[in-house]
Amino acid sequence: MSEVRELATRLRDALAAAEPGACSGTVCADIVEELAATEKACAAARVRFAARAAECGEHHRRGFSHANAWLARQAGTYVGTARAELATLAAVEKMPDTYDALLAGELSIAQAAEIARVPGFERELLEVARTESLRTLKERATRRHLESLDRDELAAEQHRRRAVRHGLDDYHMRRGTFAFAPEFGARFAKRLDRETNRVLREAHRAGRVVTHDQAAADAFQRLFDGSAQSRVGPAEVVFVIGPDAFARGHAHRGELCHIVGSGPVPAQLVRERVVDAFVKAVIHDGTKVDTIVHYGRRRPALLQSLLDLGDPPDFDGPVCSEDGCDRRFGLQWDHIDPVANGGPTSKDNLQPQCYPDHVAKTERDRANGLLGRRAKKLKPP
Repeated sequence: MSEVRELATRLRDALAAAEPGACSGTVCADIVEELAATEKACAAARVRFAARAAECGEHHRRGFSHANAWLARQAGTYVGTARAELATLAAVEKMPDTYDALLAGELSIAQAAEIARVPGFERELLEVARTESLRTLKERATRRHLESLDRDELAAEQHRRRAVRHGLDDYHMRRGTFAFAPEFGARFAKRLDRETNRVLREAHRAGRVVTHDQAAADAFQRLFDGSAQSRVGPAEVVFVIGPDAFARGHAHRGELCHIVGSGPVPAQLVRERVVDAFVKAVIHDGTKVDTIVHYGRRRPALLQSLLDLGDPPDFDGPVCSEDGCDRRFGLQWDHIDPVANGGPTSKDNLQPQCYPDHVAKTERDRANGLLGRRAKKLKPP
């Protein structure tokens, strides 16, 4: 394997000597794509060789009690990350197609880990990994995983996993994480995002620049100290149940039910909450959403309802359309082809966006001359 070490050394030297400024944009983009594939292949090879070294006990001879710590030190990552990488390799070795794609640099270790979570859907998830973002792959893998679980057992596991952790960071600011079950999580997220939008509106009117994260922090504090506005907004929890259950008037045990934007829940929860929650039953009656077209900004009620529910058959609510943004609540609906440019109000021409991404999209449209001279600045939600 001396040739591998030699090639790795030569590659590092070549990369250090390379000067992007001497290349055209097209050449740079081509190199980025090749390096991305090479980086993924190198990461897979690194973990493969690390697994063999650990099997031989080499980490002990190099002064480490655990192979995870040794690999983390070499890769410059956390011990938990190294542990997860070794576990992913062990899992995908039993999945030939995924393993081959990983070695070829077609998949990152993170993508392979998502596929390994639900091995029964390897072919489907592998195709998603090759054509979509990591976020999309993770959402699909999570959906397939949850579909395989009994709803009551899932609810019990969610209850067991509930948690709030916090501590001081380097600036002695209180920082933490939380995990809530879908029902409360949906209510919490919608209330927080609703108040966050109010903070953004106030900042806009006062001429202050506030980031979304800063506004969310202010909103959280308002919710905690009771100074948040109490005006009732849209339904905080929207349950979706199957058409058969809707026809009967209730959901049976084991029936597919979920909260829009938060995941599956047992039928018993729907029966308990139906008296104080807005329950929306989705019935596949053959209506084609893309045939609902309106030339103007107003969205017909049926179109708005279907937009809020998300695409069938999952009906899991909208998510910000910008890559890298996973916000689900407090979104605005953007016309891909602006109304001022003749774009219709239809499902195909509407995309969900968070406020910052919507502002950026509007300014791009303005710069491209799609809004006209009289178009107004976008207001916060």
